[in-house]
Amino acid sequence: MRQDAVWPWLMRHDHIRGGPEYGWFQMSVFHKIRIYHAVLALLVTAAYLTGDELEGLHVWLGYAVAIVILCRILWAAVGSRQLGISRLFPHLMELAKIRRMNHPMVSRTLLAGIVINLLLVTATGLVMEPPPVAAFAAGTVISPALADDDRDRKHDRDGKENEALEEIHETTANLLVLFVILHVAYLLAFKRPMALFMLFLRNGGSAAAPPQKKA
Repeated sequence: MRQDAVWPWLMRHDHIRGGPEYGWFQMSVFHKIRIYHAVLALLVTAAYLTGDELEGLHVWLGYAVAIVILCRILWAAVGSRQLGISRLFPHLMELAKIRRMNHPMVSRTLLAGIVINLLLVTATGLVMEPPPVAAFAAGTVISPALADDDRDRKHDRDGKENEALEEIHETTANLLVLFVILHVAYLLAFKRPMALFMLFLRNGGSAAAPPQKKA
């Protein structure tokens, strides 16, 4: 089955494969993706909203986002074909063939924008605020004497680097929000069943149930 046909297939047959009420191991891959999507969306939204006022909480939310992303990468490595990371990016040769707005490559282009900016904003955040484990490991490897000697030399350079990283961090965060808005608007306009499913407003099987004949 082509990946572009996965979601229409879901809307017809996913009720057969089991939803959240069946437990994680019996749940279909599409329901699992929906849960992952919701967790990531909530964490990213919370991190974005706390960036200016609640810096400590913002940092820990960033760590949580990084963990979720790492789990998704591992899941793609060992999971089924539908979990592949490649389905989030457009095929370059297919981009020139786009003639309509509901072409699958339009959706993949928006997804690619989300993925790239999410990775950049998370990576820059981790560089500016390394996890406590990384900071502890660095402190144990570098001797106190060397650390004192390096501290003064690196102070000015680190300040400039942090300013550049912070600028990239904020820019990619705003771009991420823009791509998410475009992504949601696109799905609601051209792939409403998928959008409603991902927003927990529609189960995969609810649309698939055949109409009952009147007695």
